[in-house]
This record gives sequence, C-alpha cells and structure tokens, in this order.
Amino acid sequence: MYIGIDIGTSGTKTLLTDGQGNILRSQTREYPLSTPQNGWAEQQPELWRDAAIETIRAVLDGIEATQIEAVGLTGQMHGLVCLDKADNVLCPAILWCDQRTAAECEEITSIVGKERLVELTANPALTGFTSPKILWLRKNEPGIYERTAKIMLPKDYVRYILTGENASDMSDASGTGLLNVAKRDWDPEVLIKLGIEKSLLGRLCESPEIAGRITQSAAALTGLPEGTPVVAGAGDNAAAAIGTGVCKDGQAFVTIGSSGVVYAHTSDMRFDAAGRIHTFCSAVPGEWHVMGVTLAAGMSLKWFRDNFMPGKPYNELDCLAEQAPIGADGLYYLPYLNGERSPHLDPNARGAFLGLSSMHEARHLVRSVIEGVTYSLRDCYDVILQTGLRFAEIAACGGGMSSAFWRRMTSDVFGARVTAAQTTAGPALGAAMLAAVGTGAYSGVAEACSAIADQQPDSVEPDPEAAKEYAKSYAGYKKLYPALRNVP
Repeated sequence: MYIGIDIGTSGTKTLLTDGQGNILRSQTREYPLSTPQNGWAEQQPELWRDAAIETIRAVLDGIEATQIEAVGLTGQMHGLVCLDKADNVLCPAILWCDQRTAAECEEITSIVGKERLVELTANPALTGFTSPKILWLRKNEPGIYERTAKIMLPKDYVRYILTGENASDMSDASGTGLLNVAKRDWDPEVLIKLGIEKSLLGRLCESPEIAGRITQSAAALTGLPEGTPVVAGAGDNAAAAIGTGVCKDGQAFVTIGSSGVVYAHTSDMRFDAAGRIHTFCSAVPGEWHVMGVTLAAGMSLKWFRDNFMPGKPYNELDCLAEQAPIGADGLYYLPYLNGERSPHLDPNARGAFLGLSSMHEARHLVRSVIEGVTYSLRDCYDVILQTGLRFAEIAACGGGMSSAFWRRMTSDVFGARVTAAQTTAGPALGAAMLAAVGTGAYSGVAEACSAIADQQPDSVEPDPEAAKEYAKSYAGYKKLYPALRNVP
C-alpha cells in the first residue's frame, strides 16, 4: 500500500492506495485561509502539519501499518515557510495567491534583467512566486528574516516534520523563481544577485526519488513505521498530471479548481520568451511541462453563486446556463477577481461583466461566467500552441471539469477532444504513484501511469457549429482586457 498526501489551500487530503492505484481510503481535513490585508493570503504551517498527521492516522485506522511501502507528497506551490535554527515557524506562510509583492517583482526584474531572468529560470518574476516573497519579508520584516535558518515550500514543511529532511522536488522548486529550470539546480547567478543564501534552501530531488524516511518522533505521531520512505513528490499540478496519466509528449490536461490550469507535458524544454506561461520541471525525471494559470476559475463560479444564488447546487447552475445561447447574447465576463497570471501577468487586473443590458437574465449571467473562465483558459492554450506543442486529446480533471456541460464547452472552445479523467483525486493519487515508482513497484513514471491512470472512455468531440459560434464570442472576449487594462 502507498500513501499520497496533498497539502491544499483549503484542506489536506490523504489517500491510501494499493499497488494498482485503487483508492482504498481517503480522508480530508479543512482549515482556514487568512487575509489580514486586501490582497494578502496567509496560513499557519502548523495547520498543514496537524492535518497531515490526523489524516494519516485516519487512513491507517485498522490497517497493519507495515503494509505501507512509501509516502508521497504534493500540495500548493510557491508558499513561503520560514523556520529558525530551533525549527520554530517564524511567521504565517505567504501563499501562492498573495498579491503583496508587485514592487518586489519589479525589483527582481530590474536587478536580474527581464530577458535574463526568463533565460535562467524560464519564467518572469510573478507575485505568486516565492522569490519576491523572500524579498518582501527581508524588506518589511527584517527581524524575522535575520532569524530565518530554513526556507521551505508548503509540502516540504510537512516532509520536514515527517523526516527531518529539508528537501524539495524539481517541479515545486521551479515555482520559486530561484531554480535554473533547464539545469535543474538552484541558479547561482539569481541567488547572488538577489542576495539569497543557498544554505537557506532545501536539497533538490527528482519527484520519485526517496527524499527521507519517517523518523521515530513522526512514527509516534502518525502511526507509520519508522524508516518508511518518503519520496520527493511534486507540486500540485505536476502530481495531478501523473494522477491523470499525463506524462508523455502530446498529452495535456485542463483542470478547474479554485484556479484553472492548462498543462502540457514535453520532453523538450519549451518556454515563452514573454513569460506568459510557465515552464517548470515535470514529475518525470529529466522532462518538463508548460502551464498556463487562470487565478479565479472555479472561484469565479463559486463567487457568483455564493453572492447571488446562495446554496444553489452547481448542477442546477449548469442547467440554467444551458438555457442561454452561446455567447450569452453579447454578455461577457472577465474572471480577474484576484488579478491574473496567464497570459496577462497583471496583479492589478480586475473582473468585469460587459455588455449587460435589461434583456439579460440570470441564465445569461451564469453562462457568461462559465464562458469567461473557459475563454481565459483558451487564452493560455493559445500560447502553449505557439511553443509548437500539439494535442489530439485533452484530459479534464478538477471540480469544474466534473460538469459534462463544462467539458463540452471546453471541447468546443479549444477545438479538441476532451476526456474525463479517471478520478478527481489527481494530485494525491499522483503523489501515491510517485511513491510506488520511488520504491521500485514500477520501472518509471510512464509505466505507472499506463498501469493505473488510464483515462475513462468518457470523451466529447468538438461540435463544428458550436465551435464557430464560440470562436465569434472568443474574438470579442480577446479585445476586452487590452481595452480595459489602463482603466483605474
């Protein structure tokens, strides 16, 4: 048996699987997110620690723990966790969705150079990344920064609790803005120019590599046997790719959770010179992925429902949206509730309804929200295609993609076959699969994916007539952000 742990933003999910990837047990513990100021997002790392311990114990209840071959970790990326020399957490973790670091992003770009930064790290400086958070802390909380002895990402803090090892994997480290993504190592030029000591950062591993073993103290807390291997794991999207079987050239997935992602695997490193999409190391050793991120995807529909149709089930929102025509009779929605990442790189972007008239009803509003999110993801997909990658089929996963209506819309908007993923437990399952690879159950990630992450035959082909109508609406959507960009 294998354990996969997903340290998410809203909660931690822990799975117990067998060697074929069948989910035997699943436990989730939720926790709050703090926004002490507008645009800030923080969490106490101890919440992740406690949730991981509780869920491990829960899935092990009544199980002979010696059957656990290994543990895999995944979770939210980019968060900044600081420990002192005594391993005490010094401050709340600054999360991936925090937007306070616009000035630090400009500073990094000025110090390293925009083109040079993309050349070295394959990505521009973004507010969500870890490096600007480090600079913000050094500037605004110098006392905390001076006491910092270790810097970790969220899932790696949980690993430290379990194993005593400060280590990270290549995919998660790619999102710090400090990794040379081509060379798969911390970049000395970036570290020197930004004045960040390499000794603060963890040892780097490939995703299936054993990064540590359960300590005696962690064994007492969790019920896992001392010495159980813990593999490096991966960032949430890289792990979700493994859990949905996306690990080879020509494979891609779209996921809609709170944020939305278009993800494509590549064995050749590809990147967008303008930095409109991310290029990160993948969970497959020696390979990469390109990825576009819409910050408020499922969050947009949840925001709309909670504020205007509280308690309305999402399947009823689907039915309501289907009653409006494609294009929502000229009503558009821009999903920039918390700024935007791909492809606009604009933390100050804001959401909007445009074209609203007295003829529009609730059905139009709901449909325009779903269409706006889908158009935003198509915006990302277009940039990925510009790197030369091509796909015959796209896997669909995440809460939003459980909707047949949304999958059908995605197929029509993207002009590609969209196939429902086998499971909604992508990241945690991917972490468990990486644990199986790391302990020799499979010869490599690809073999594990082919064995236990085959796609279901539930797929939809694009409808040519619908695709034409969506293309007209999408062309209008593309004009809106440039027109509104400079509006205060």
